[in-house]
Amino acid sequence: MRYAFFVGCTTLARLWGYEVSARKVADHLGVELVDMPGSGCCGTTYLETLDHKTALAIAARNICIAEEMGLDIVAVCNGCTEVLTKANKELKEDPALRADVNEVLKDFGKEFKGTVEVKHFVKMLKEDIGLEKIGSEVNRPLKGLRVGVHYGCHMLKPSDVMMYDDPEVPTSLDELVNATGAQSVAYPNKLECCAGPIMGVREDVTWSVGLEKVENVKKYADIMVTACPFCYLTYERCQLIQETSPNLPIVHYPQLLGLALGISYDELGFEMNKIDTSRLQEFVEEYRGANLNDKTD
Repeated sequence: MRYAFFVGCTTLARLWGYEVSARKVADHLGVELVDMPGSGCCGTTYLETLDHKTALAIAARNICIAEEMGLDIVAVCNGCTEVLTKANKELKEDPALRADVNEVLKDFGKEFKGTVEVKHFVKMLKEDIGLEKIGSEVNRPLKGLRVGVHYGCHMLKPSDVMMYDDPEVPTSLDELVNATGAQSVAYPNKLECCAGPIMGVREDVTWSVGLEKVENVKKYADIMVTACPFCYLTYERCQLIQETSPNLPIVHYPQLLGLALGISYDELGFEMNKIDTSRLQEFVEEYRGANLNDKTD
C-alpha cells in the first residue's frame, strides 16, 4: 500500500514529532509514504476568500505531482486535507474551471487530470488499514490510559466535501484510540473549534478558548490526542503561556498508536512535545513490568 505523502508546512517547520511518528507507524503497518518531490503549500484555508482561482491552482499543482506519481494523497494536517479535497472535488466537477486552472498550471508544466483522491492519515488508517488489522498489531496495549480526543473542524467539515464520519457525532478517532487499548472518554465541548483560525485577529480569545478545553479534558482524561498540527499548537501554546499551567500532555495520534505497536518512546519524536509526556513512557514501563510479573507468577 503506497501513498503520496503531503506533510504540509506547519508539520515540516514546527512539529517533527508528528511527521516522524506518522512515518514510523505507517512503516510498521506496511504502508509506504512516498515523498512528493517539489510539493509546496496546500494553498491554505484562507486564500480562497481572497483569490479563488489562485488558491485552486496552488492546490492543484500539488495534486498534479501525486497524479504524476500515480498515487493517492495522504495528509497529516486537517487544513491541508480540506484544501486539497475541496480543490480536487471542484476541479473534477467543473470542466470550465478546470480549464481555467490548467491554463495557470501550464506555466509550471502541470495539468490537473482528476485521477487521484485525497485523504487524512486518520481516514487512511480507519478505512484502508482497518481497526481489526491495527488491533492485531498492538502488542503493548495502553490499558488504563484515559484519552480526550480532539477532531478539529477541518477533518469533518464541510461534511458534503469531506464525506467522512458524522460531523455531529464522529467516532473514527475515538475508535482508533480505543484500538490502542486506551480509553477514549467523553468530555464537555468535545467538538468545539480550537479557535486557532482567529489567532491573528483575537489572539487572547484563541488562548482563552484553548485553555478552557484543556482544563475540561484534564478533568476526565490523562492526555489529549489530536490529529491536526494547528489544533495541537493551540492546545500546547495556551498552556505554556500560563503562570500555572494545567500541564496536560498533548499527543499526536501516531505517537499514541506507535507506543501501542511497540515502537520505542524515543523513536516517536516525543522530545519535540513541549508539555512533558514522560508519564506515557512511565505508563508503558509499568505495563511491561506488570506483564513480566504476571508471567513470572
